[in-house]
Amino acid sequence: MASKSGGDSGLDRILTLEIVRVTERAAVAAARLRGRGDEKEADQVAVDAMRQELNRLPINGRVVIGEGERDEAPMLYIGEEVGTGSGPEVDIALDPLEGTTICAKNLPNSLAVIAVAEKDSLLYAPDVYMEKVAIGPGFPKGTVTLDASPTDNIKAVAKAKGVTIQDVTACILDRPRHARMIEEVRATGAAIRLIGDGDVAGVIHTTDPDETGIDIYMGIGGAPEGVLAAAALRCIGGQMQGRLQLNTDEKIARARTMGIEDPQKVYSLEEMASGDVVFAATGVTDGNMLSGVRFARDAIVTHTIVMRSSSRTVREIKARHQDHGKFD
Repeated sequence: MASKSGGDSGLDRILTLEIVRVTERAAVAAARLRGRGDEKEADQVAVDAMRQELNRLPINGRVVIGEGERDEAPMLYIGEEVGTGSGPEVDIALDPLEGTTICAKNLPNSLAVIAVAEKDSLLYAPDVYMEKVAIGPGFPKGTVTLDASPTDNIKAVAKAKGVTIQDVTACILDRPRHARMIEEVRATGAAIRLIGDGDVAGVIHTTDPDETGIDIYMGIGGAPEGVLAAAALRCIGGQMQGRLQLNTDEKIARARTMGIEDPQKVYSLEEMASGDVVFAATGVTDGNMLSGVRFARDAIVTHTIVMRSSSRTVREIKARHQDHGKFD
């Protein structure tokens, strides 16, 4: 395999259309159940569709971030091998339906998401929570850190942007565990965009605050979403830190089986996603970044973003699929 320093690599074979087909298939499957109120069924059909398409790719893939660990998830579990087995060895992080509740309620920003990287390039971690802080590109290195308070991070972003604190907006998951953080951020004078789900999109939104209105993401969400978000930031720029929430002996033991010795370690963006990375997301429901799947009379319309870290290329693909049968 080629070096991880950029240029051509084993990932060339699964770029663009190949990886886009994976998220398109999952998104279409989930979109058929938008607004039906059945989170589990929507997630399951997305998993089934994504797995079927992944197993057609000429890769020797290992799921390092997936639907859960083997005892909990029947398919696309952490450690599962996917692909035909005849191509390059790659790590895969995925969320066939990012925002299951969002999809079930037909609310904005539900996505089908995947990241593919060279072997041993993505954080191999148990399915636990992760504390995160993230900002977009253009800031001095170390502008935000998990060791700083929410207040200090907000002040640092305002100073680096050359604006007042009142001009800064933080994105935070609307969860009881964030009540104190929300109170602290509001006390600074900054605004908050509360989201019910979908923190991969929340992190990515920090990369274009002029469009999304979001300057910083902070709080505790899923570790899978953290690694996926880190993969996206590797491609489009930004800063991020993550710390796994290994707060029980059982979680610490699970993490050790995956090679994680320090339960308090703060992971940098590059430690969560290194080397050459390809990231793709297809909209399930309409959102700030992507339009949702549209079922027209003569075609199925999808909207996907696909990015690569080594070239810093970002492509938007709006596709009209006139052969409905390929999604059956």
